[in-house]
Amino acid sequence: MTDPAVEAALAAAHRDQWGRVLAATARVARDLDLAEECVQEAYAAALRSWPTAGIPGNPAAWLTTAARRRAVDVIRRERALRTRLPLLVIPEEETPVADQDGTWAATAASAAATPAPPGSPASRTAAEPETETEILRLVFTCCHPALSQEAQVALTLRLVCGMATADIARAFLVTETTMAARITRAKKKIAGARIPYRIPRPAELPERLRAVLNVIHLLFTAGHTAPSGPALVRADLVARARQLTGMLRALMPDELEVRGLQALLLVTDARRATRTDASGRLVRLADQDRAQWDRAALAEAEQLITGCLRAGPPGRYVLQAAIASLYAEAPSYQQTDWPQLVALYDELLRVWPSPVAALNRAVPLAMVAGPEAALAEVDRLDAGGRLAGYQYLPAVKADLLVRTGQPEAAASAYRQALALSANEAERAFLTDRLAAVTGQRADPG
Repeated sequence: MTDPAVEAALAAAHRDQWGRVLAATARVARDLDLAEECVQEAYAAALRSWPTAGIPGNPAAWLTTAARRRAVDVIRRERALRTRLPLLVIPEEETPVADQDGTWAATAASAAATPAPPGSPASRTAAEPETETEILRLVFTCCHPALSQEAQVALTLRLVCGMATADIARAFLVTETTMAARITRAKKKIAGARIPYRIPRPAELPERLRAVLNVIHLLFTAGHTAPSGPALVRADLVARARQLTGMLRALMPDELEVRGLQALLLVTDARRATRTDASGRLVRLADQDRAQWDRAALAEAEQLITGCLRAGPPGRYVLQAAIASLYAEAPSYQQTDWPQLVALYDELLRVWPSPVAALNRAVPLAMVAGPEAALAEVDRLDAGGRLAGYQYLPAVKADLLVRTGQPEAAASAYRQALALSANEAERAFLTDRLAAVTGQRADPG
C-alpha cells in the first residue's frame, strides 16, 4: 500500500518541480525523449524508495539526481554499443559530451560515476538546476521556429509544465491520440534537426519571441481556467507563466510585448480570490467583490501599460492588457467604459485578427449596441466554424439568447457548452444557468 504522505509529496513535486527537474535532466541527456523518460523513472523510483527511506528534505533535488543518473547510464550503454562492441576494446575513459552550441556540458558521466545517495547533502547541491535559466532554455528549445506553433505550445505544456496530454488536447480541441502523436513528432523533429538546447543568441531572439510569448500566454490561460478537474484555477501553471514572463523581462527589458504580457498576467490574476465563492463555485465578473482585488498588482500593470502606450504602437499583448485593465478600473461592472472597450477590441482585431478576440468583443458590444447586435456577431462566428468545439462560444451565445427573450434556444446553447466543458467549477455554473432558464433542475451530464 502506498504511503499517503509519499503520494502527497510526489504530487506536489510533480505540480511544482516537474519543469525544473526535466530541464536539469535535459541538460545532461541532450534528448527530450530520453530526459522525459528518465524523469518519469525517477518519480517511479521515489514511489518505491520514499516509503522506507523517508521523504527527502529536498524532493526536487532527489528526483533530479535520480533522473540525471539514469540519463548518464543510458548514454553510457548507448556509447558502449556504438563504440566498444564493434571495436572489441574498452576505451581508457569516457569523453565529455559537447553542447549543440559549441560549449561543453558538465562531464556528467564522470561526475555521476559514484554519486552521493539521493537526498544526501552532496546530492542536493549537485542536483539543483544551475539557475532558472535552465527552464528558459527548455522553453526556447520547445519554441524553435522549425516547429509549428501548435507543436511549440503543446511541447512546452507537456515538458515544461508536466501537463497531461489529455488536458493539452482539450485546450487545442483535438483528441488525445492526435495530441500525443503531435508531441511525439515535435520531439523527433528536435532530435533529428539537432536543435540546440540553449537560449538563442541576441540576433535570434526577435524571431523566437512571438512563439515564446504565445506559449506563456496559453500556459497562463490553462492555469487561469483549468481545462479539467475540480478547481477553477491551476495555481502552479499561473505561477510558472508569471515566472517565465519575469525571466523574459530580465532578458529583454526593452521589448514592449514582453512588458505587455507581464501587465496582462498581473491584471488578470489580480482578481483570482473573487472568481469563486467559499464553496468553489464560479462567480461572474459582474458579481465579484472588487474590494478584494489585488490593487498592488493592478497598479503595477497600469504602470506597465502606460509606459508601453507611450513608447510606441501597441501590439497584441499591450492591447489585451489595456482591455483587462479597463474592466478592472471601473468602480462597478455597470460603470465600465463599454464604448472604449469596443474601440480597444477593434484595434486588437486589427493587429491580431483572432476569432476568440472577436467573440470577447461581443460582451461590450451587447452593452453598447444591444444584445441583438452582439448575437448577430456571435452567429457569424459560429457559422464560420473557426471556433467549433470552443465551449465559450455557446456559453456567450446562451447568455445573449436569454437577454433577447429566447429561453429554449438559450437552454440548447447551455447544453452544448456543458458538453464541451470538463472543468467542474464551470460545469456547475453552466448547470445553474441552464436550470434558471428551464425553471427546473438540470442534468449536467
